[in-house]
Amino acid sequence: MGNTASCCVSSSPKLRRNAHSRLESCRPDADLSREDTGCNLQHISDRENIDVREKRKSLFINHHPPGQIARKYSSCSTIFLDDSTVSQPNLKYTIKCVALAIYYHIKNRDPDGRMLLDIFDENLHPLSKSEVPPDYDKHNPEQKQIYRFVRTLFSAAQLTAECAIVTLVYLERLLTYAEIDICPANWKRIVLGAILLASKVWDDQAVWNVDYCQILKDITVEDMNELERQFLELLQFNINVPSSVYAKYYFDLRSLAEANNLSFPLEPLSRERAHKLEAISRLCEDKYKDLRRPTRKRSASADNLTLPRWSPAIIS
Repeated sequence: MGNTASCCVSSSPKLRRNAHSRLESCRPDADLSREDTGCNLQHISDRENIDVREKRKSLFINHHPPGQIARKYSSCSTIFLDDSTVSQPNLKYTIKCVALAIYYHIKNRDPDGRMLLDIFDENLHPLSKSEVPPDYDKHNPEQKQIYRFVRTLFSAAQLTAECAIVTLVYLERLLTYAEIDICPANWKRIVLGAILLASKVWDDQAVWNVDYCQILKDITVEDMNELERQFLELLQFNINVPSSVYAKYYFDLRSLAEANNLSFPLEPLSRERAHKLEAISRLCEDKYKDLRRPTRKRSASADNLTLPRWSPAIIS
C-alpha cells in the first residue's frame, strides 16, 4: 500500500542469486604464474628457511642419548623380539646381568665391613699359585672382570643360563643368612661356591668337584669339598628355588639390564618362529582348557529352576 519495499525482499533466494551473478569471477591474469596467484601453494616445510625434518632430527638427537636412538621398535609390518624368555634365557646376556648384579653388591656393600669368613678369603685359600697382592682387598673388581670369571666357568663346565639365575639366588641367600658382605677379598670364592651348588641342584648331569679342578688348575678337590660343605651349612641347607622366586630374579635382571643400557638383542619375528609360537600357544591353551573343564560350574536345569513369588500387597 504505497511502499512496495518489504522486509522479505533482501532475503529472497532469487534476489540473492541475481546479486551473486553480478559478481565477476576471479580469473587469474594470463601473465601471472600459478605460484604468483597462490593456486599452487607450497608446503610449509618448503617455505621455511631450514628443513623441518632436519630440525626435528636434531631435536631428537639432542634430547635422547645415543644408546636409545639405535633401539628397535615394533611396527605393523615388523615385530622385534629377543630370544630370551623366562624358560629359555639368553646365556650370554644372562651372565652379563648376573655379573652386573654381583658388581653392584660389591660396590654398595656396607662401608664399615662385616665379618669375613676364612673359607671365602682368597688370601687363605688362593685359586691360583700366583702371589696374592698385598692390596687384594682394597680395589673393587670391574664388571668386565667379574663377567670374564663367570663366563670362563660356565663355558668350561657347559652350564645353562638358568643355572646363572640360580647362582645369583644362592649368592644373595648366603649374604642374608650368613650376614656377610661380598668384597674384593672373597667375591671369587663366593661366586665359585654358588656356581658349584647351582650346577648340582639345577642340571641333571651335574659337574663334579674334580671337574672344577680341571678348570682351576691350582685348586684341590679337598678345598672344593670344604667350600661346598660350608656353603651348604651357611645356607642352612635351603637350596629350594620356587618357580616364583626364579621368575622374580629373571625379570629383576631384565630391569637391571634396561636401567644400565644392557638391552637384550632384538631380531625381527620370522615366519618359522611365528609358527612355532603359535603352536606353543595352542598347546598351552589346550592344556589349561583341560584343567578348567572339571571345575566348570554346571548350569541349573529348567526342572530345578525356581522363581521368586510375589504376593499382592494389602492396603488397609
